[in-house]
Amino acid sequence: MPHCILIIHNIRSCYNVGSIFRTADGLGVEKIYITGYSPYPATNNDSRLPYLAQKIDHQIHKTALGAEKTVSWEYIDNVCDLITKMRSSKFQIVGLEQTPNSLPLQAFKPNNKTVLIVGREIGGIEKSILELTDLTIEIPMFGTKDSFNVAQATAIALYHIKTFDYK
Repeated sequence: MPHCILIIHNIRSCYNVGSIFRTADGLGVEKIYITGYSPYPATNNDSRLPYLAQKIDHQIHKTALGAEKTVSWEYIDNVCDLITKMRSSKFQIVGLEQTPNSLPLQAFKPNNKTVLIVGREIGGIEKSILELTDLTIEIPMFGTKDSFNVAQATAIALYHIKTFDYK
């Protein structure tokens, strides 16, 4: 099975974060790193105000259905340092974003060690972070909309990475 790490950066919706946790559990993602202003589940030594941590935790749980307790995760302040660390551990750094140079998902051949980065619901991954990726991939659209919801797009990309035939 390929090694797959997920970075969720600046996702504002607790429900999207929860849905991504549930997908990560179902597809065997090794770890989720939560960065930026993305909400994250409550922790024992939570620095957030207790009522806020509880409210956010409850909203994440609503769509994660417990996956936030089964998938390893960590909140990291500096996403750029994290990407550098992952690269030094020989992970391929892949952004899920529509750019002029993005590969269509079906043409993407993941390495055995892949970090997938997903970003903001509307604005996507910031340019400064995209510059740190090895490549970007995108999901071709066939209808009138030009993108999927971040949780659905993450699921589609992770499924491709985890089921890719390396033969």
